[in-house]
Amino acid sequence: MANFSDGKYQLILNAAMEVITEKGYDKTVISDIVKKAGVAQGTFYLYFSSKKALIPAIADHLLSITFGKIKEKAQDKESFWDVLEVVISETFDITDSYKEILVLCYSGLAIDHSMEKWEAIYSPYYDWLENILVKAMNNNEIVSDLHAKWTAKLLINLIENAAERFYIGLEQEEPLDVYKTRVFHFIKRSLWRN
Repeated sequence: MANFSDGKYQLILNAAMEVITEKGYDKTVISDIVKKAGVAQGTFYLYFSSKKALIPAIADHLLSITFGKIKEKAQDKESFWDVLEVVISETFDITDSYKEILVLCYSGLAIDHSMEKWEAIYSPYYDWLENILVKAMNNNEIVSDLHAKWTAKLLINLIENAAERFYIGLEQEEPLDVYKTRVFHFIKRSLWRN
């Protein structure tokens, strides 16, 4: 039985992300990953059943990084709009840093018909933003007649899609700061309490 607290899981995951970024998923082999991680090939299989099994683990890891940074930077923010700016900024930063890996995660989870895995990975993030939305409704910062759970999912997907279009789809007709401001204002116009 694998011990996930021994650090080897994280070594393998980090090595996999590096090797896949360098070589691409198809050209990456397990031996490249374990060599980079400094572990035996058999150790890989204690944690992952195959190379394909890395994809949801990488997706979970990247979302943990994103969500952790967002929560840390948003914890002292008083207004919903300040929190939203943090969510947009951090989502764009992570997408830029990990764009090659994100494409792999999306395609891998889609090919594997793993939408339920995707939803499970995102559940804590959705719940957190839902709570932020409820607080904003209670504080009269945003419209009060929205469905918070649905809106949380929609906002996260909208912001991620905008970041992906900028960095992966290369829709860069405008500078980054203008692009992020447009996303912010679009959401604000949608939720603003008149």
